[in-house]
Amino acid sequence: MDLRHRLINALLMMLALSALSTVGYMLIGDHVSFLQALYMVAVTVMGNSAGEEILSTANHPGLRIFNIGVIILGWAIAAYVLASITTFLVEGEITNIFWRRKMQKRISELKQHYVVCGLGDTGRHAVEELQKTRTPYVVIETHEESVQRLRESEEEFKDLPYVIGDATDDLVLEQAGITRAKGLIAALSVDKDNLVITVMVRQKSPNIRIVARCTDLKYADKMSKAGANSVVSPNRIGGLRLASEVLRPHVVGFLDTMLKEQSRTLRIEEIEISSGSPWIGRSLGELSLRHTFNLLPMAVKSARSTEKSEFQVNPPDSFQIEDGTIVIVIGDVADIHRAREHAQGTAHPAGAKA
Repeated sequence: MDLRHRLINALLMMLALSALSTVGYMLIGDHVSFLQALYMVAVTVMGNSAGEEILSTANHPGLRIFNIGVIILGWAIAAYVLASITTFLVEGEITNIFWRRKMQKRISELKQHYVVCGLGDTGRHAVEELQKTRTPYVVIETHEESVQRLRESEEEFKDLPYVIGDATDDLVLEQAGITRAKGLIAALSVDKDNLVITVMVRQKSPNIRIVARCTDLKYADKMSKAGANSVVSPNRIGGLRLASEVLRPHVVGFLDTMLKEQSRTLRIEEIEISSGSPWIGRSLGELSLRHTFNLLPMAVKSARSTEKSEFQVNPPDSFQIEDGTIVIVIGDVADIHRAREHAQGTAHPAGAKA
């Protein structure tokens, strides 16, 4: 906002010069009215010689010297105003246009990303987690002020990819690349809007994972039937957190430390084994995730499991990896990314930690 201050200061200087010059002409000139003096200031600053017809300086050396001062200061301030306006437009608006085009191009190239609808209290926390875990995402927000506040809050959000518009609009969802997205978070403050988004997105993308925010639990069942893979109630989560703080404070403290630690980004994440993975047919013991990637396997889910909760906690080293197996691990985000790439056959476990 420094450019804006410069522009305001320049305009104030011009107003001050005009006021002082008008008073000066009235005091130095002979029987000069306010309107004549003001007109004299205008034509003098603009370099119009017609000012001589209003107030002659031919036989008045003092007035001529004063007039020269007004002309010099007027042109200097006018040049400063013009330079400030030019700088404001060039560095502000034009730069912003190019940045928007660059951002739109970046969004159009995204694949397997996540779309976050709404940048309120809930959506903002979701975006912060996606940013920390280096997960590609796009934000859809109605008010640009909310986006700018987040962009200015921390350096890491400076290049925040976003689309301004109504998330219940087909065109806005298309701009965010919804048909190429891997998942969507419907985090608007109104449950009805999240329900509409769920219906629209499920029709467009049958395989996308949809997580919807729901304050009123009577909408939870509707959202699930509409196609939401998971419905999250902030009130319910808050109640569980309160109970956990009482029942298991040390566990909560550990998880909070894990999420807030600045030196490392520790997370509990999942690694999905897909067809063609070099991990298929190998056991957890052979993979040696602890030694190779510095990851601790916490649970596994077999591809044959049909229930959402069928996880084998603390799996043995003899557990065999199959196509579709889900491995839950805890470790640093960078190590998890390395393990995922290796599981997909796109990288080697180089640089492993001891």
